[in-house]
Formats: sequence, structure tokens, C-alpha cells
Amino acid sequence: MFAFLLVVQAIIAALLVTVILMQRSEGGGLTSGGSPGGLMSARGAANFLTRSTAVLAVLFIGMSIVLAVVAASRGSDSIDTSLARPGAAAPAVAPVVPDTGAGNIAAPAPDAADEGAVPLAQ
Repeated sequence: MFAFLLVVQAIIAALLVTVILMQRSEGGGLTSGGSPGGLMSARGAANFLTRSTAVLAVLFIGMSIVLAVVAASRGSDSIDTSLARPGAAAPAVAPVVPDTGAGNIAAPAPDAADEGAVPLAQ
């Protein structure tokens, strides 16, 4: 049902954009300063495109609220892993090193390759 409502919402949004772009530009929007053919006149309010814009806007807001309620009431607590990379593991956790005393750092075991290395200061 959620996918169907989402498709309907996308169709309403596309229709709303189309109807808005089909309207004639008045240059001033709602603040056009009292032109007789403007949006706030009786002729402008009765215009088909104006009414269809209002209806589609109300439908868009209503569908947005319905989709939000449906999405919140789905009750899914699981994490969506559909975008996870295949083979990606959880980040590696650093091993816990036991405390060896008052700030002393445990020196690693000497290797045969480390014969010329300088020992750590203690």
C-alpha cells in the first residue's frame, strides 16, 4: 500500500508542476498591485488552471500527511540494509591492551629483523 501511495504522490507532484508551468506569468505574483486580470480577481479565481493548482496542492499536502502516518505506523524496527555494500563487514575493533602499571607501555617482542633497532625508552 505504501508503494502505491508513493506512486500516486509522484503523479500528483508531476501534475502540479505541469499545471504551474502552464500558467501565464503575471510578473508580480500575488503582489501584482491590483491588476484586474490578476489572481485575486473574480476572473482569476474562476480560471481552470488556478483551481486545478489549488486542488492539486491540497491533494499533495494531504498525501504527504497520509504517507507520513503510514510510514510511522509500519512498525519496522529493523535497519534498511538495501544500500549496504556486499562483503562489507563491521569496522574492526582495536584489541584491548591491559594496563601494565603507572604509564608503562608494553614493548613488543623482539624480532630477528629488529636487531639494529633502538629500544623504546622506559
